[in-house]
Amino acid sequence: MRRNRTGRARIRAAAALTVAALAAGAAAGAGPAVAQPQAAPTAAAADCSAAYRIEQKLAGGTTWRMCWRYDSKAGLVLEHVSYQPKGEPKPIQVLNSARLAQIDVPYDDGSVEYDDLTGFGFAQGLVKLAPGECPGGTIRTIKVPDAWDPQHPNVNGLCTTTRSRGHAYRMQGDSADKVFQAQGKDLLVYTVNQVGWYEYMTEWRFQDDGTVNVNVGATGSLSYDDYDAGDGRGWPIGKGAKAYATSHTHNVFWRLDFGLDGSSKTKVEQYDSAVTAPAQGRQAPSAKTTRTKVTKELAGDYKTYRWWRMVSATGKNQDGHARSYEIVPGPTTKYPGRSFTRHDVYFTEYNKCEQFASNNPGNCPAGAGKSVDKWVNGQTLTHPVVWMNVGFHHIARDEDQQPMPVHWQGFAIAPRDVTAMNPLTPDELAWQNGHWRPRS
Repeated sequence: MRRNRTGRARIRAAAALTVAALAAGAAAGAGPAVAQPQAAPTAAAADCSAAYRIEQKLAGGTTWRMCWRYDSKAGLVLEHVSYQPKGEPKPIQVLNSARLAQIDVPYDDGSVEYDDLTGFGFAQGLVKLAPGECPGGTIRTIKVPDAWDPQHPNVNGLCTTTRSRGHAYRMQGDSADKVFQAQGKDLLVYTVNQVGWYEYMTEWRFQDDGTVNVNVGATGSLSYDDYDAGDGRGWPIGKGAKAYATSHTHNVFWRLDFGLDGSSKTKVEQYDSAVTAPAQGRQAPSAKTTRTKVTKELAGDYKTYRWWRMVSATGKNQDGHARSYEIVPGPTTKYPGRSFTRHDVYFTEYNKCEQFASNNPGNCPAGAGKSVDKWVNGQTLTHPVVWMNVGFHHIARDEDQQPMPVHWQGFAIAPRDVTAMNPLTPDELAWQNGHWRPRS
């Protein structure tokens, strides 16, 4: 929370904190802080050297591969992301690139609005991670572009590790003492960036079943400068009702460029289901689902029984079904105050200059607009880019101090027909695909 700070003062505050963190990292040495040595990858990911390659085979047999780089405004960028479950002869490319596209923070009293990525040094605020923050993994060194302290640009700030997530599945077998179950594993890739009083945890969780969970967690500290809301919009923090913290919204945007099966000509489909009252003689209401092919740029909104998927233009699974990834929304509070935050998802035609969802600094032609809503202008989608918008209205509470617990916002993309069966199916059940009958 950063009310009553001018942009310049806020940047100076962030710079001072970051320089201190960088200096501490430099004192410890320029090399990476390693939580646990990482074995050399067995197969090279495309288009990046070993230093920028992430490759992890999870316990269930799934291997994720990707390249990483660090952008001077977006921070961590993942590229050439591929997924190879057991039984697949080669990696299946999922994403050309994936990254944050903006964190827009307007305050409820109208006094200020921050664009953390393009205006307030998000990338330069990368912080050093302690080994205990990356248990069982590796902390890699990032050379921060345009670092606050040019003498110390290297920050040990990228964690790659694995995490358990509980049951991947459970199924009772034919007999009471036969249970099929597996504990799921994820590859976790994350950084922490400090902007003012906030620390943003940008995490990507790549599950062994092909799902990708995308989240930003806000933590750090409530600003003491913020305990001054006298307009009835804040919430009292501390003793009595004197120190009011100003409420505000975090509008987080991500930019996903799908490249399923190595092709950028991904197709977009929207599905809507309508539920009607029970027909005569029926016990329950009925539902009918319709598909709409999205062929032109779209500003979309979530509704009950609505969802989208990105469909491969070239690849099919072993059942002959087109591979796709479904967009799975997370909880959101849509902010109506700005035109670019009024929709949940945008599908735009790829344009190199369109990089950030608001206050875009790219060299777009004059009149093209500086935000994602201005880029939805009827173009035919041949290389669609997905922009996700997830909002969180932060009304502070006593429990937010001190430090502030992480509050998460995000979404997921889930495989739909990428493989012919559950990629974690045990060998004993691999024959039960489609219409099957118990063996005699």
